[in-house]
Amino acid sequence: MDTRDWRNKARYFDYQGHQIAYWTSEDALKEDGARPLLLVHGFPTCAWDWVPVWETLNTQHHLIACDMLGFGLSDKPRNGIAGRGYSIHHQTDIQEALLKHLGIVDFDALVHDYGVSVGQELLARQQDGTGAAGLGKMVFLNGGIFPDQHRARPIQKLGVSPLGFVVGLLMRRKSFGKSFSEVFGPDTQPTEAELDQFWEFTSHNGGNRITHKLLHYIADRMTHKDRWEAALVAAEDKVGLINGALDPVSGKHAYDRWRTTVPNARHHLIETVGHYPQVEAPSDVAKQALKWLTD
Repeated sequence: MDTRDWRNKARYFDYQGHQIAYWTSEDALKEDGARPLLLVHGFPTCAWDWVPVWETLNTQHHLIACDMLGFGLSDKPRNGIAGRGYSIHHQTDIQEALLKHLGIVDFDALVHDYGVSVGQELLARQQDGTGAAGLGKMVFLNGGIFPDQHRARPIQKLGVSPLGFVVGLLMRRKSFGKSFSEVFGPDTQPTEAELDQFWEFTSHNGGNRITHKLLHYIADRMTHKDRWEAALVAAEDKVGLINGALDPVSGKHAYDRWRTTVPNARHHLIETVGHYPQVEAPSDVAKQALKWLTD
């Protein structure tokens, strides 16, 4: 699929005056009654990340994915929701609003990077009775599940500093491609054409200019660390982690922490890839995720 086709398949719903782009799978490829699977993307990209695994996952699940506020084709208000910035709680609200918009109650989830925090908040809401009542199983990919294991990249450190606005001002296709490629495995580097595609969505409607504001999730993870880790522990019988070992941000060191913190949860290490396993090893990721979700 090329980016034009993906754009053409986008649908939109209104969330507090903002347009949120979303996609659902085509009926022709899934069995009747297939269970919904919510796909939650990472930073600084968007739902386009799921294209490499989309068709395989769609053989057994009804897929739902959106570009969160500030990402991809969705609106990018300068100051977030009602001038209150961007937060994981707001993004989680959007995921729940999308499910409600589609009339979906029961669902599983596959979450990556920024999306792992959304996933943990969904688990926490289910456990305290404030939301996500129909959430079933959840599969995590590389991300800052444990804040003390998150090894921020230089651009992230600059982004959360008082000079964070400089990140957006200076980010161009070339600098984006260089920093983005550094989190991939050495043998699974994105091509120039793939980097063009990632940049197309990241920079859409000036998205690169608000990168530093989207980095609010790093502070959110520290603030809600206890709540989100407790939610993970309480749900260890229905969660799993597929981890790219060579990820400099949340690679094998984060995988080892997972095995210690939730020893009864499922786990799968892909030794040869980095931070984007669904892009770098799509067949392996889709196969493992489907196995866990259908067991």
